[in-house]
Amino acid sequence: MARLSLLACAGVAALATVAHGFVPPVPRSYTRGRMAMAAKKDFWIAPSILSADFAKLGQEVDNVLAAGADIVHFDVMDNHYVPNLTIGPMVCKALRDHGVTAPIDVHLMVSPVDRIIPDFADAGASFITFHPEATNHIDRTLQLIKSKGCKSGLVFNPATPLSLAQHVLDKVDIILLMSVNPGFGGQSFIPETLKKLKEARKMIDESGYDIRLEVDGGVGVANIKDIAEAGADFFVAGSAILKNPRTQDAYKATIDAMRAELAKVQ
Repeated sequence: MARLSLLACAGVAALATVAHGFVPPVPRSYTRGRMAMAAKKDFWIAPSILSADFAKLGQEVDNVLAAGADIVHFDVMDNHYVPNLTIGPMVCKALRDHGVTAPIDVHLMVSPVDRIIPDFADAGASFITFHPEATNHIDRTLQLIKSKGCKSGLVFNPATPLSLAQHVLDKVDIILLMSVNPGFGGQSFIPETLKKLKEARKMIDESGYDIRLEVDGGVGVANIKDIAEAGADFFVAGSAILKNPRTQDAYKATIDAMRAELAKVQ
């Protein structure tokens, strides 16, 4: 599948994905060696439904999107690659059937990973990311995701070197850095991630490819500005957003506070 051309936009723009009838946003464009100036404010906030109230998941997702979130983040765990068991493709499909049209970002913490990719693509995933350790053939798995009409990404645990992406950047739409060890929500941000984000940003900009830099784990109002200044433009936040009193107004207050911090990024 040919790499999609990614266009700069003010806010979250559209790229048609006919297969599932929804329109995911288009990542901002980059000039070689530095970010496009017009794209500075184009940050994505993706609440993780790992922290949602699953007894009313559809309502939770509706509320957080109405509160200003850009993307729905799925943490998929298999109790094998990570020591926890969460959700599968049926939940993704259920949200699409419920009427969710926002992009769904599926983070696969499963091994082996190739078997489950077509199921999530068919269920309505927009983005599918996986850990290099979860496959024997990174390039082949990236090609599989792209062949299913989804954007593809690599996920790097705190101790996983970025060099694993070096020779496949032409097939990567997202690089996701874990700022906690995967498996559980509510963990604290690992400060060393800021250094790794800067290294990842340099690698992306020098490659000339249109690649989002995502971070997941311990992201909140207090540190989102520092994370963005280190190079991230795509922020997963679970318990920082999806928490009591679990109202749309409360979610909006947190997301607005995050955007206020992001507006300060130079």
